[in-house]
Amino acid sequence: MSAAAQREARRTEALDSFRVRGMPHRRFEHWRYSDLRAVLDAGQVAQAGTAKWNIEHLPEGVELFDLSVQDAPEWVMKTLGHVGNRRTMVEASLAFSEGGVALRVPKGKHIAEPIKLEIGGQGNLRWLIVLEQGASATVFEPHAHDAGYLRNVGVEITLAEGAELQHVRCAPLAPRSFTVELMALELAKHAKYYGHFANFGSRLSRTEAHIVLGGEGAEAHLSGVAVLGHEAHSDVTTHIEHAAGKTLSTQLFKHVAGGKSRAVYQGKITVRDGASGSDSRQTARALLMSPRAEADLKPELIIFNDDVKCAHGATVGDLDPESLFYLRSRGIPEKDARRLLINAFLEEAVDVIGNDTLKETIWHDIEAALPRAMEAAK
Repeated sequence: MSAAAQREARRTEALDSFRVRGMPHRRFEHWRYSDLRAVLDAGQVAQAGTAKWNIEHLPEGVELFDLSVQDAPEWVMKTLGHVGNRRTMVEASLAFSEGGVALRVPKGKHIAEPIKLEIGGQGNLRWLIVLEQGASATVFEPHAHDAGYLRNVGVEITLAEGAELQHVRCAPLAPRSFTVELMALELAKHAKYYGHFANFGSRLSRTEAHIVLGGEGAEAHLSGVAVLGHEAHSDVTTHIEHAAGKTLSTQLFKHVAGGKSRAVYQGKITVRDGASGSDSRQTARALLMSPRAEADLKPELIIFNDDVKCAHGATVGDLDPESLFYLRSRGIPEKDARRLLINAFLEEAVDVIGNDTLKETIWHDIEAALPRAMEAAK
């Protein structure tokens, strides 16, 4: 079968599966806080078109393939649509998108310059990144404000033995849009993934990552911030599977919710039988800046092995009144004092970003979003 025929067969299979499964909704536990069926139907997803992607400058040593072209190389064909478990919206992004991008970093290649992959427009989209043995790279994924009615992105990432990827995703406020991005990652022996997700909300915003630590010594480190105001919604859902021994995962997510916004974090850790020596820690914290704001934090552990270290925690509250009083007693206006304390609260989750330029970019977006989060509910 030709590459084009294989691709068409895969899209047909995805389309059939999407039709059978239907839209995700709150009766599915992992979609409990983001009822997509209540606001969209399958026909709207199918007719949304194809979103846009852009890479202005491709660093030397990175191979790129445009998924709108029919004859894909072998490394694309054997990977696209095969990483992770397909879910409803992932099926949709594969079935209905007419384009996307695939990136490959060859064996042993170290890419110092960040790969800036801009996502814009309305519709479905796929992107894929393959890091071969010992390769390393940084991907910065900024999303444009113009999400239109729906933006549904499916992402596949595969890291070979000893590969290392830093991935920073930034989604700005899109108050009239439904934005969904589902990521599937597979990590081989001693591979490392560092993911940071900065979300500023939409009518319904869903960022989901399913990561399989498939090789001994593999590591996944997730962090993120959500700064929400008005009626913005942000849902970050993660599932990390420790499938091999001596694997490590950490998660740290901070949320600031004001107005009538809703911040959601669902983090699930599964330690499979035989994954001895696995170590997992997940933390989620939220500040509620308004009596009508909401935070739903749900860490979860499923362990099938005794020789592991796993911990999780979640807290929701307001700013510390004693700290606020101390700053105000030193002559700092209340609004400025609150802003200082919020920045201090978020700092831990932002400082883990390894690239200083990208860290400054995220801080800039946080500063722009804070006035919305600090407004009273109307």
